[in-house]
Amino acid sequence: MGRVLGLATATLVAVVGCTGVVYAPASQAAEDPVLPTANAKWDYQIGKPYDPRDGVTLVSRDRTEAPLADGYTMCYINAYQTQPDAAKWWKNNHDDLLLKKDGGGYVVDSYWGEILFDISTADKRDELAGIINGWITGCADDGFGAIEPDNLDSWTRSGGRLTRDQAFAYAKLIIDRAHAAGLAIGQKNAAGQTQQGTAAGFDFAVAEECGRYRECSAYTADYADQVYVIEYRSQDFKYSCQRWGDELSIILRDRKVTAPGSKSYVYRSC
Repeated sequence: MGRVLGLATATLVAVVGCTGVVYAPASQAAEDPVLPTANAKWDYQIGKPYDPRDGVTLVSRDRTEAPLADGYTMCYINAYQTQPDAAKWWKNNHDDLLLKKDGGGYVVDSYWGEILFDISTADKRDELAGIINGWITGCADDGFGAIEPDNLDSWTRSGGRLTRDQAFAYAKLIIDRAHAAGLAIGQKNAAGQTQQGTAAGFDFAVAEECGRYRECSAYTADYADQVYVIEYRSQDFKYSCQRWGDELSIILRDRKVTAPGSKSYVYRSC
């Protein structure tokens, strides 16, 4: 929008993320993850961060931004696709980890202009995990409480080149590293895969437009009230609040997740 398997005592080999930052944390005993508060007033700030409104105690922010000084922050990571502004770095440094068509050219999520990562083999999943797990360690070092790994469902946009099983095998590497670092981790979207998500070890869910597509119950069936909903249309927000507002954290945001001062900025909560 990298994975070392979880150990009670975790030592990471230094890895370099696409920002060029090197993470080489010392070994330390992992603490049990603290989950975000169910039905908390929250905000989705994966675009430009800003001071939250009164009563907001939970936000999601990009891994390159600072977490809340007083509150709980999810660390947003695009774990299955490139960020558009990072595509050149991936091509120059890890082109083998970018999914390609049989005749050449990259497989791109056309909606967001993001290249899919190639998670088709165990070796490639491990190599990619080595990078992404460095980001996860950085989130822990910076004081985030949880990881929000985006695009779990990228296999559905791969033209049959990737499978669900590959996506969850890769997810397990992310989950193990997050837990080893003492972080919770959420399933992002993929409403039809919540049983697989909880089995893999996801702790909660972040659901975009589950009201619009009448999918919220799929998340609550496996994550109960630890579902954090973003709607982008006012009619869907109204429905979600009426149906789920007493149980779930639900907000209305503009699709570009802009900050106050932008003409497109929208924020409402149930």
